[in-house]
Amino acid sequence: MVHQKHRTMFNKEVKSVLDLIQAFPNEQACIEHLEKLRWNGNVVSPFDASSKVYKTKTGYQCKNTGKNFNVRTNTIFDNTKLPLVKWFLAIWIVTSHKKGISSLQLSRDLDITQKSAWFMLQRIRQCFGIENDNQLENEVEVDETFVGGKETNKHADKKSDNPHAGDKAVVMGMIERGGKVNAKHVDNRTVKTLTAEIVSVVKSGSTVYSDEWLGYNKLRRIYDHSVVKHNAHQYVDGRIHTNTIEGFWSLLKRGIFGIYHFTSKKHLQLYVDEFVFRYNSRNITSENRFDLMLGNMENRLTYKELIG
Repeated sequence: MVHQKHRTMFNKEVKSVLDLIQAFPNEQACIEHLEKLRWNGNVVSPFDASSKVYKTKTGYQCKNTGKNFNVRTNTIFDNTKLPLVKWFLAIWIVTSHKKGISSLQLSRDLDITQKSAWFMLQRIRQCFGIENDNQLENEVEVDETFVGGKETNKHADKKSDNPHAGDKAVVMGMIERGGKVNAKHVDNRTVKTLTAEIVSVVKSGSTVYSDEWLGYNKLRRIYDHSVVKHNAHQYVDGRIHTNTIEGFWSLLKRGIFGIYHFTSKKHLQLYVDEFVFRYNSRNITSENRFDLMLGNMENRLTYKELIG
């Protein structure tokens, strides 16, 4: 995969914004870094992967289609007037912030409009999804939570499903102990919905821990399933607990309410992906996290799709 070629990407350790500016002082330095990450010396036409490619003054030409392109084409950097130097700074700031950054703060940091900063952030978030599709095994904790309103931090015994939950969004999460987390915005907390999400990512034969919510009733047919009884004020029973996933929920909520204050259901998954990416890349270096993010640059979101 693209993002596994990290080690040759940086000539020296990059630990700060100043280091980053020195590593990528101009547009050409950014272009060369992106070309190495995207093509690694073998330029492929985004219009026809089988075509020969010619170098031109402004980039490349696809022989089969006659179309011109460059390393920005069909990536998150396409069709924006913002220089790559500012994009690189934005990505560095976003990926190295522990809790996220608001569009207002980013607009100040980069000296751009808040509208441009919001657009950049949403395109960047589109790439965070690269880390929210992992297969999980061994010991896996599963849980769901409400995002929005006063119900957000309640345990299973106090969660309502209807009608008191109002328009709160449900986020379903799974975490492998000592490993990675997956989290999805789902329509509801029914057996059908939750079981389908779990089966899609948790390997059969795994041990699964949950609370006693009815939505997990079918898990014992597929997994070694143990329940911690939050209703009875039991939170840990030996290895049986959901404390790890609940720790992730508190990070997610602190970020969403502390930094962003509010997010619509429409955009919620992008924010969830951002916090999943942060959690799953917590043990790698800042440079590798930066390149992991850039390695997914072809996952492009248009402004029209964003505001649609």
